[in-house]
This record gives sequence, structure tokens and C-alpha cells, in this order.
Amino acid sequence: MDLQQRLETLIAPSLEGMGYELVRVMFQGKTHPTLQIMAERKDGAAMTVDDCADISRSLSALLDVEDPIQGGYVLEVSSPGIDRPLTRSKDFVAWAGHEAKIEALVAVDGRKRFRGTLIGLDDDGRVRIRTETGEAAIPQADIKVARLVLTDALIDAVTKGPEGQG
Repeated sequence: MDLQQRLETLIAPSLEGMGYELVRVMFQGKTHPTLQIMAERKDGAAMTVDDCADISRSLSALLDVEDPIQGGYVLEVSSPGIDRPLTRSKDFVAWAGHEAKIEALVAVDGRKRFRGTLIGLDDDGRVRIRTETGEAAIPQADIKVARLVLTDALIDAVTKGPEGQG
């Protein structure tokens, strides 16, 4: 199990208990290491600065006790934002119909970069996206990064709340 997986396993239950869901864990930087925790509220309400502060305090204590990272680092807690990363199966389903950018680790149909309308998941759990050249199905394990593209339709969906998604 790599560091990111260990951190996800350690952090996710604590967040769940507080009423949040883990969206992404990222540890990066050599000279100034940063542990970025991206979370959202389970109830679908917008994240506030107070939510991020509560998560930060709780996770700081947990990370101090468990000590999974050698040396010093900065803990950064944030919400996914409007043009959020897509990291979980449910993200690709919930945001179907919106524009997204996907970068694959390996070529799919001769290409690694896709931009188009998310269709969702197929029966094999592959992410489906409709691009200017047709549909593509990308295995989730082969996705390097995926995120929503900021559009008027996305802003409208986000401002309507959870029921406006998708």
C-alpha cells in the first residue's frame, strides 16, 4: 500500500464520522511538502471555511498520533470547488451531462487526452465521455486526472444545490 492509499484509509473514516466525504488526498512537494485533503459535506451543502477548519483540527490530531508521514509538511484542507476533480465512480455518474477533461495514463483509441460531455459509467465501470470525435470509454484505473470544466451550465447546476447536479 502506497502513502496515498494509507492516508486515504486513515483519513476517510474520521471524515465520515464528522459528516464529510473524502474526495481526494494528494501529497506533493519535496522542499515544501503539502498534504492536500479535499472533502465535501455528506448532506450536499456547500463547504464553509468553518468546515475546513474543523476538518483541519481533527485531522491534525489524528495525523500527529498516527504519524504516517516522515518529516514536516503543511496540511491543506479544501472543498472540491466548482470545476472539481472527478475521483470516485459516483462523481462520474453525478456529473454526467457536464463538460469534463480527462487525461489517461495509457492511450485509449490512440489518445490520452479527452474533453467533452460526461456520459457516466458503462456496465464495466469505464468512464464514458462524448468528444468531438465520438464516444470513448476509459477504465477508471487508467485515469491520471479528471475534472469538470467551468461552464455556465455547471455554475447553474452548482448554484441550484445537490438536486441540480447531473
